[in-house]
Amino acid sequence: MGNGALSGAVIAVAGAGGPAGRAALLRLAEAGATVVGADNDPERLAEAVDAARYASGGATVTGETVDLLNLEATRDWASRTEKEFGRVDGLVHLVGGWRGSETFIKTSLDDWDFLELLLIRTVQHTSLAFSEALQRSDRGRYVLISAAGATKPTAGNAAYAAAKAASEAWTLAMADYFRKAGGEQGPTSAAAILVVKALVHDAMRAERPNAKFAGFTDVKDLAEAIVGVWDKPAAEVNGQRLWLTEKP
Repeated sequence: MGNGALSGAVIAVAGAGGPAGRAALLRLAEAGATVVGADNDPERLAEAVDAARYASGGATVTGETVDLLNLEATRDWASRTEKEFGRVDGLVHLVGGWRGSETFIKTSLDDWDFLELLLIRTVQHTSLAFSEALQRSDRGRYVLISAAGATKPTAGNAAYAAAKAASEAWTLAMADYFRKAGGEQGPTSAAAILVVKALVHDAMRAERPNAKFAGFTDVKDLAEAIVGVWDKPAAEVNGQRLWLTEKP
């Protein structure tokens, strides 16, 4: 199926119902993977799963509603996935959200409370829930999507940039877990960060036909980059920030 690069792999996608999730489900299925999506919106998730199944020619793509803000629910999802399919070779974290302000002084800490849950807590829960299964895989990958703003925050994006930076730090700690587990032979699994300026998809272009979206990454290109994380040895991508836009 497709190029078959991920034939036999079982990959979970958190936040599968959004535009980036839809693109990832399809591209992973095309690459031959069994894809297990999760989202908190059952209707949106069902549409994404059906679209990926149809477009990929009937690949195994499943979905279930999971509250990723609940650690036990997230652990249960990871356990069910490994039990049903026999293995887990990847977790792609696509849970997103944004809030900003006009100036630094006008930053609302309510925005931080919102973003801390979406951008940090969900990373903590998915990484803790899936880390051991990924380590058991001979090609386990945890893939976080982050933003260039985490490296160079702007005044109006303090809460967002800080939340993204925290999620990156957490993911890099997971990478160190994989490094140590690999011992002298090196890691067999990896945690990697794909860095974008922002994402764009067809509906955004249709709504703003004159916008240039300079430096933005199309969700289809992001999906291609996600698949590419499996193309390289674990040691090459573990603990790495892989830039899909210019470094600030």
